[in-house]
Amino acid sequence: MTVYITGPVILLKHVLFLLYPSVNNILCLLSASVRGDKAASFALTASYTDSSDDETSPRDKQQKNSKGNGDFCIKNIKQADFGRREIEIAEQEMPALMALRKRAQGEKPLAGAKIVGCTHITAQTAVLMETLSALGAQCRWAACNIYSTQNEVAAALAEGGFSVFAWKGESEDDFWWCIDRCVNVEGWQPNMILDDGGDLTHWIYKKYPSMFKKIKGIVEESVTGVHRLYQLSKAGKLCVPAMNVNDSVTKQKFDNLYCCRESILDGLKRTTDVMFGGKQVVVCGYGEVGKGCCAALKAMGSIVYVTEIDPICALQACMDGFRLVKLTEVIRQVDIVITCTGNKNVVVRENLDRMKNGCIVCNMGHSNTEIDVSSLRTPELTWERVRSQVDHVIWPDGKRIVLLAEGRLLNLSCSTVPTFVLSITATTQALALIELYNAPEGRYKQDVYLLPKKMDEYVASLHLPTFDAHLTELSDEQAKYLGLNKNGPFKPNYYR
Repeated sequence: MTVYITGPVILLKHVLFLLYPSVNNILCLLSASVRGDKAASFALTASYTDSSDDETSPRDKQQKNSKGNGDFCIKNIKQADFGRREIEIAEQEMPALMALRKRAQGEKPLAGAKIVGCTHITAQTAVLMETLSALGAQCRWAACNIYSTQNEVAAALAEGGFSVFAWKGESEDDFWWCIDRCVNVEGWQPNMILDDGGDLTHWIYKKYPSMFKKIKGIVEESVTGVHRLYQLSKAGKLCVPAMNVNDSVTKQKFDNLYCCRESILDGLKRTTDVMFGGKQVVVCGYGEVGKGCCAALKAMGSIVYVTEIDPICALQACMDGFRLVKLTEVIRQVDIVITCTGNKNVVVRENLDRMKNGCIVCNMGHSNTEIDVSSLRTPELTWERVRSQVDHVIWPDGKRIVLLAEGRLLNLSCSTVPTFVLSITATTQALALIELYNAPEGRYKQDVYLLPKKMDEYVASLHLPTFDAHLTELSDEQAKYLGLNKNGPFKPNYYR
């Protein structure tokens, strides 16, 4: 006789689902085993997340896709089907890239392009890579962050024939090894670079400088990478033209602002389950990223302080209702510290020593240099892993802080980001690559350039149909009065 006890199990499962996902998994298995429920068992064991107990380094594995190609290094090629579903979801929220694919069916503006990329490897990046391929390019890719790779997406790309070298949780040595595998390959040399943070560009300069003889240009999307490019240019060491995507209007006003406004809350909630109402938060930096973070936290009822070096951004913070302070003035009382500067040593050991017990510390800037994490790796401090990307750092007196993602980018390391806003940035990157690759000789010199405003406006226009938005058109008389072309650009090149 079969005894069914699924009712109490399922009831308890629903009660504990949100608070204790691990308990929920155990109960799923119990319910499945008692009822012989194959569907419930499959739903758990076939998860696309990193639930595998296989600790073998991907560098020690020999994997091939269904076509026998093994020119990749990822966590698990068997996750490809799940990654493909993630990519299909992302495609629905990336209308401009899909439009570019359709418009390029009869022409291939990137035919002959060999693009080596170093960015976050997510479903959104996969849509970009597959668009570049549809436009005629060959691509090899590594990750710009050791924690942000979606393993199932990397598997889907490898199954689709892309040479991808990345997995979530790389070591520092793995990180550089993956970049080298992208660049150092027999019979293939890049002629375009797409970078996020400047590490790929730095590696080629350091290890393979002769490659720049055939590289037509660099496209860089982060403030950290752009700083590096301007330093190379100032020193007279920039060998090729570079496009500064970070300072394009479509990156600054959309990705940096709206993306961070939503993802800061998501990252903090997923990692700490923190209640924002009434919490005291200090946000270091009031650029577009800082503005987005502050707006979200203020809307949730947090008391928000801002630190800033730029008097213009500082004045904006004051007029938006935030109190401008020095970090040392509030470090003892705040509950959360968030860095958004792109600088180094914004939060140093002295600040960390003075934080209150339980203070949450995280970074929303690209670089992992903003928080001096290395100063915490000393014998007198104890590190205690709480969960993935969450560590307690404990002082001898028992005080502890909660460090997220070891000081690396919070949203892409610990949560996800809104796909639609990434569509805007990815389309800007694609157009910058097309522009540099097809530019006649002499148009761009060995310097750093901003994306032409006409392209910025084109990217924005490709996204308007999603909202059923209808632009007003200038009359001939109005256009003449303003001294503009009726079709744009509507802003000068210096507008940001």
